[in-house]
Amino acid sequence: MTTPFLLHLPTTQPIPIIASLPHSGLLVPQDIADQLEPSYQHYLPNQDWHLDKLYDFLPGLGITVLQAIYSRYVVDLNRSPNEPLFGNFWQSIIAEKTAFNVPLYQTLPSQQEIQQRVEHYYHPYHDRLQSLLNQFMEQFGRVYLLDLHSFFGLIEDEICLGNGNGKSCGDRFISSAEAAFCSKGYQVVRNKVFSGGYITQHYGQLPQVEALQVEVRYPVYLNANQLDRAAVPDWKVPEFDRAKHLFEAVVCQMLDVFFHD
Repeated sequence: MTTPFLLHLPTTQPIPIIASLPHSGLLVPQDIADQLEPSYQHYLPNQDWHLDKLYDFLPGLGITVLQAIYSRYVVDLNRSPNEPLFGNFWQSIIAEKTAFNVPLYQTLPSQQEIQQRVEHYYHPYHDRLQSLLNQFMEQFGRVYLLDLHSFFGLIEDEICLGNGNGKSCGDRFISSAEAAFCSKGYQVVRNKVFSGGYITQHYGQLPQVEALQVEVRYPVYLNANQLDRAAVPDWKVPEFDRAKHLFEAVVCQMLDVFFHD
């Protein structure tokens, strides 16, 4: 089986930042797709469209990037491994229904299939992320984890930064991100609905790790006219190019302020 993630190593001097992209993968194995309702066999909603391309400048800044390649509907890497493993979209590793409570499956996965998915797709990602954090803690002492997401719905703010209401990272880290986004004209909120999922909360508990979730609303970087269609939106649009340019400037400003002032 293909390793369920890609690891993008820095192309310049490494710095103590790891970026996690747990929802940017879109692959669904055929045997899993066949279990889904026909309307969901070729398109699944609420995925973090094209964030791998939006943030592909990160290794050039010294940041290590861990990127999922399978869809969040195969397993949701930003959910706790606690039971029930199959259930609510917002709580379980494997969602039974969409975020809007619409059934996903025409044939429900068996308990064995659920366990196999967790073993094959969930644990390898988290094992590698933990290994990277351990390596960086030993090398640098303190490590900064950026968990990168996008969204549409629930709130209409452009950028939502989440640190578990102050529990997963210190004020200096989240403030550096907030100031950098604001300086490029983005409207930013903290811990509004998206206060940080499992990855931010779990790894942010480690004494040498500061974890920050960054949520970007789809229209910030995608063509708004494409978002009502049951199809993956295009990334080859002016909105994407503009956002990518500004996001690189945002991260550069964070690094300058946070690491060099």
